[in-house]
Amino acid sequence: MNTLGLLGALPAVNSSNAVQILLLVGGLTLVPAILFTVTGFSRILIVLGFIRTAVGTTTAPPNQVLVGIALFLTIFVMAPTVGAIKKDAVEPLEASKISTTVALERAEQPLREFMFRQTRVEDISLFVNLAHAKEPHKRAEVPTEVLIPAFIVSELKTAFQIGFLIFLPFLLIDLIVSSVLMSMGMIMLPPTFISLPFKILLFVLVDGWDLVIKSLVQSFH
Repeated sequence: MNTLGLLGALPAVNSSNAVQILLLVGGLTLVPAILFTVTGFSRILIVLGFIRTAVGTTTAPPNQVLVGIALFLTIFVMAPTVGAIKKDAVEPLEASKISTTVALERAEQPLREFMFRQTRVEDISLFVNLAHAKEPHKRAEVPTEVLIPAFIVSELKTAFQIGFLIFLPFLLIDLIVSSVLMSMGMIMLPPTFISLPFKILLFVLVDGWDLVIKSLVQSFH
């Protein structure tokens, strides 16, 4: 049998299936980004970054530690939502009681409820107007593609509000140290060099990590 005969005996490759597989593999790379934008991960990570900046320790804790803390705090905060998705969508799908389409629709509802609780009405109205969509009168009428960016903006606003409150006591220490150094004529000595130990001491004495994490978790309720 010649080469042409061998090629003719091989099954034909379906190009549409190859494209679908390629799109699926490419879509899997976006799953972490999508999950982080519909959960509390962004708020938690930004606030933790504000703490490090406010204290003045630019490399402690390192980025890997902050991301790890933010990831596990996100899992803790999202546990009720994940439990609802597992109960209403994953378990019935595994038991072949519902189709994949119905499972996706059921899984979407707990995430929407979580995002609605954290999203300001003003931000939803902003993206409804930007999308030139019909003004919704109830939550079910708000499209998910409008809810997600509104949720992200609300998360950024909340994170920066918490960060502002975190900065205030440390800013006060910087002002006091700067005033003392100026009054003593020690102009050439950097104030941050003196204020850093006091800021770390204050953060340790008030049990800062517990206070911040407690406030972060309670902010989602």
